[in-house]
Formats: sequence, structure tokens, C-alpha cells
Amino acid sequence: GAADVLARLAAVPGVVVAMVSGRALADLRTTSGFAGALRWIGSHGAEFDGPLEGDLAAQRDALRDRLLPLVAGTPGARLEVKPASVAVHVRQVADRGAAAALIARARSTADPSLTLKPGKDVLELAVTDADKGSALHRLRTETGAAAAVYLGDDRTDEDGFRALEPDDVTVKVGDGETAARHRVEDPPAALALLERLAGVLAADG
Repeated sequence: GAADVLARLAAVPGVVVAMVSGRALADLRTTSGFAGALRWIGSHGAEFDGPLEGDLAAQRDALRDRLLPLVAGTPGARLEVKPASVAVHVRQVADRGAAAALIARARSTADPSLTLKPGKDVLELAVTDADKGSALHRLRTETGAAAAVYLGDDRTDEDGFRALEPDDVTVKVGDGETAARHRVEDPPAALALLERLAGVLAADG
């Protein structure tokens, strides 16, 4: 039901719906399966409504080459190359000690100029300093939004929660420490919240 409720929200006059993700923009569009009048922000804000601008590919590829041997030495680990970053995934590593050690090694070998984005069983190393908070700030400025509602479930969403205004609605999905001012238990509860918001806006319209 997520695609339907987001489409209904996006159709409300004056409402902008944006997908803000750490995924590459093309991957985000494909994986979500969403369509319609949505704004698309990928790579933690480095891809804002379109592919990454500028030539950072060489720096990203050098980072990939440096991390490949580390990841290859840990069974179950995976290296993901994104437009503006490289991510070390350890969710499938059975030996949790080895998983933690790999993340620590990736962190310690990172160039100081890189932006580290830790997540759930993943460490992303970005060649830009864009984050979800700066992306939301830019989106608010461009749209002249009077208020924002932001839902997220990962550590990188904390940048978004912290960037928004005191009167905005920030919602953490799931457990864990958070800067969000509200919380829902799980994705179905997040969907119920969006359904309620769509109903309120339709009634106001």
C-alpha cells in the first residue's frame, strides 16, 4: 500500500513527496517500484533529482580497489560500489566477531577526507560530504515548505531528523536511539501513519 498512499499524498496541492535514500538513484527507482510525481534523492543527497555531478569516479574507484582485498578475506562480506561511495556490508557474515573486525579495519584505513556513514551491518565511505540532512535542507529551501514530515529507520536518517525544524514531524521507524521526536514500531505502523496523514490532508482540501 505504500505506492498508493505516496501517490495520493503527492497529488495533494502544495504537497511534495520525496524519497531520500542512501541507495544510488537508479537503484532507488528500480527497487522501490514507486512511480508518479515524486522527488528522487539518492546517494545520501549526492544525487539530487539526477545523477551525481562532477568527476569523482576516480577517487571512488581507488577506494574500491583498496577495500576489495579486505572484504574478500571475510566470508559473507560484500562490497557495494555506489555513484559517490563504497559500502562494506557484513549482514551475511556468520562470524560476528569477524564482521566487527572488518568494519573496524575499513574505518581505520579510510582517508580522512572521506565521509563515513555507519548503518545497520554496513559502513559506507563517501567521496562527498552530502547527507540526508543537507538534502532535506536543500529540498525545504527549494520548495519553500511550511512544514515537513520525515520518516526513517536507519542511522543515516538521524542526519535528517537533526536537520529539520522544531515544529516539523520526525518519525523513527523501529527501535534504537534517535533524535526523532516521534516513533512508530515497524513499517506497517509507518504506512498507517501515512494513510492517516493522507486522510487529514484530503479532508482539509
